[in-house]
Amino acid sequence: MSLRVSIGSDHRGIAQRQVVAETLRSSGIEVLDLGTHTTESCDYPDIAAAVARQVSEGQADRGVLICGTGIGVSIAANKINGIRAAVCHDSRTARLSRQHNDANILCLPGDSLDGSAIEELVQVWMTTAFEGGRHQRRIEKITALDLERC
Repeated sequence: MSLRVSIGSDHRGIAQRQVVAETLRSSGIEVLDLGTHTTESCDYPDIAAAVARQVSEGQADRGVLICGTGIGVSIAANKINGIRAAVCHDSRTARLSRQHNDANILCLPGDSLDGSAIEELVQVWMTTAFEGGRHQRRIEKITALDLERC
Protein backbone atom coordinates (compact mmCIF):
# COMPACT_ATOMS: atom_id res chain seq x y z
CA MET A 1 0.00 0.00 0.00
CA SER A 2 1.37 3.37 -0.97
CA LEU A 3 1.54 6.27 1.43
CA ARG A 4 -0.89 9.15 1.07
CA VAL A 5 0.25 12.62 2.06
CA SER A 6 -2.10 15.58 2.27
CA ILE A 7 -0.45 18.90 1.46
CA GLY A 8 -1.55 22.50 1.68
CA SER A 9 -0.28 26.04 1.78
CA ASP A 10 -1.46 29.57 1.97
CA HIS A 11 -0.85 32.02 -0.88
CA ARG A 12 2.77 32.54 0.22
CA GLY A 13 3.65 28.87 -0.15
CA ILE A 14 2.26 27.90 -3.55
CA ALA A 15 5.61 27.48 -5.33
CA GLN A 16 7.08 25.57 -2.39
CA ARG A 17 4.02 23.29 -2.22
CA GLN A 18 4.61 22.37 -5.86
CA VAL A 19 8.17 21.33 -4.94
CA VAL A 20 6.78 19.21 -2.08
CA ALA A 21 4.25 17.56 -4.40
CA GLU A 22 6.90 16.75 -7.03
CA THR A 23 9.30 15.40 -4.38
CA LEU A 24 6.63 13.13 -2.91
CA ARG A 25 5.33 11.91 -6.26
CA SER A 26 8.86 11.09 -7.45
CA SER A 27 9.08 8.74 -4.44
CA GLY A 28 5.84 7.00 -5.42
CA ILE A 29 3.76 8.71 -2.75
CA GLU A 30 0.15 9.68 -3.47
CA VAL A 31 -0.41 13.41 -2.96
CA LEU A 32 -3.70 14.95 -1.87
CA ASP A 33 -3.26 18.63 -2.73
CA LEU A 34 -5.68 20.84 -0.82
CA GLY A 35 -4.38 24.14 -2.22
CA THR A 36 -4.62 27.06 -2.21
CA HIS A 37 -4.27 27.35 -5.95
CA THR A 38 -4.27 31.13 -6.27
CA THR A 39 -1.96 33.89 -5.14
CA GLU A 40 -4.94 35.77 -3.71
CA SER A 41 -4.60 36.18 0.05
CA CYS A 42 -6.24 33.37 2.01
CA ASP A 43 -6.51 32.32 5.64
CA TYR A 44 -3.92 29.66 6.50
CA PRO A 45 -5.98 28.18 9.40
CA ASP A 46 -8.55 26.92 6.88
CA ILE A 47 -5.92 25.05 4.85
CA ALA A 48 -4.13 23.77 7.97
CA ALA A 49 -7.36 22.43 9.46
CA ALA A 50 -8.32 20.67 6.21
CA VAL A 51 -4.95 18.89 5.97
CA ALA A 52 -4.90 18.07 9.69
CA ARG A 53 -8.40 16.60 9.55
CA GLN A 54 -7.40 14.31 6.68
CA VAL A 55 -4.46 13.04 8.74
CA SER A 56 -6.48 12.79 11.95
CA GLU A 57 -9.29 10.88 10.23
CA GLY A 58 -6.94 8.49 8.40
CA GLN A 59 -7.65 9.80 4.90
CA ALA A 60 -3.94 10.63 4.69
CA ASP A 61 -0.99 9.00 6.42
CA ARG A 62 0.87 12.28 6.93
CA GLY A 63 0.65 15.93 5.98
CA VAL A 64 2.84 18.81 4.86
CA LEU A 65 1.85 22.45 5.39
CA ILE A 66 3.53 25.65 4.25
CA CYS A 67 3.04 29.29 5.17
CA GLY A 68 5.48 32.17 5.40
CA THR A 69 7.05 31.04 8.68
CA GLY A 70 5.48 27.61 9.19
CA ILE A 71 4.38 28.76 12.63
CA GLY A 72 0.79 29.72 11.84
CA VAL A 73 -0.06 26.45 10.08
CA SER A 74 1.61 24.52 12.91
CA ILE A 75 -0.46 26.25 15.58
CA ALA A 76 -3.68 25.69 13.63
CA ALA A 77 -2.95 22.05 12.75
CA ASN A 78 -2.07 21.19 16.35
CA LYS A 79 -5.61 22.17 17.42
CA ILE A 80 -6.91 19.02 15.70
CA ASN A 81 -6.91 15.89 17.91
CA GLY A 82 -4.16 13.42 17.11
CA ILE A 83 -1.97 15.89 15.26
CA ARG A 84 1.68 16.44 16.06
CA ALA A 85 2.70 19.18 13.63
CA ALA A 86 6.31 20.34 13.74
CA VAL A 87 7.94 23.38 12.16
CA CYS A 88 11.25 22.28 10.67
CA HIS A 89 13.98 24.52 9.29
CA ASP A 90 16.69 21.99 8.45
CA SER A 91 17.42 18.27 8.11
CA ARG A 92 18.23 17.91 11.79
CA THR A 93 14.90 19.26 13.01
CA ALA A 94 13.06 17.24 10.35
CA ARG A 95 14.79 14.03 11.45
CA LEU A 96 14.27 14.67 15.17
CA SER A 97 10.61 15.59 14.70
CA ARG A 98 10.06 12.08 13.38
CA GLN A 99 12.51 10.14 15.59
CA HIS A 100 11.51 11.69 18.91
CA ASN A 101 8.07 13.24 18.36
CA ASP A 102 6.50 10.98 15.72
CA ALA A 103 5.37 14.17 13.95
CA ASN A 104 2.60 13.44 11.49
CA ILE A 105 2.56 16.88 9.85
CA LEU A 106 5.64 18.69 8.60
CA CYS A 107 5.31 22.49 8.64
CA LEU A 108 7.69 24.47 6.47
CA PRO A 109 8.64 28.15 6.43
CA GLY A 110 8.14 28.98 2.77
CA ASP A 111 9.75 32.41 3.04
CA SER A 112 13.13 31.06 4.12
CA LEU A 113 13.62 27.76 2.26
CA ASP A 114 14.51 27.31 -1.39
CA GLY A 115 13.45 24.36 -3.52
CA SER A 116 16.50 22.19 -2.86
CA ALA A 117 16.22 22.69 0.92
CA ILE A 118 12.54 21.76 0.79
CA GLU A 119 13.29 18.61 -1.21
CA GLU A 120 15.92 17.58 1.34
CA LEU A 121 13.69 18.23 4.36
CA VAL A 122 10.75 16.35 2.84
CA GLN A 123 12.94 13.36 1.94
CA VAL A 124 14.51 13.23 5.41
CA TRP A 125 11.14 13.62 7.12
CA MET A 126 9.42 10.99 5.01
CA THR A 127 12.17 8.38 5.42
CA THR A 128 12.86 8.80 9.14
CA ALA A 129 11.12 6.37 11.45
CA PHE A 130 9.85 6.99 14.97
CA GLU A 131 12.31 5.50 17.47
CA GLY A 132 9.73 4.52 20.08
CA GLY A 133 11.31 3.51 23.39
CA ARG A 134 11.39 6.35 25.90
CA HIS A 135 9.83 8.62 23.28
CA GLN A 136 6.68 6.45 23.15
CA ARG A 137 5.89 7.36 26.76
CA ARG A 138 6.09 11.04 25.83
CA ILE A 139 3.84 10.60 22.79
CA GLU A 140 1.29 8.90 25.05
CA LYS A 141 1.39 11.93 27.35
CA ILE A 142 0.86 14.26 24.39
CA THR A 143 -2.06 12.11 23.23
CA ALA A 144 -3.58 12.32 26.72
CA LEU A 145 -3.56 16.12 26.39
CA ASP A 146 -5.89 15.75 23.39
CA LEU A 147 -8.42 14.09 25.70
CA GLU A 148 -8.37 17.09 28.04
CA ARG A 149 -9.74 19.24 25.20
CA CYS A 150 -12.78 17.05 24.60
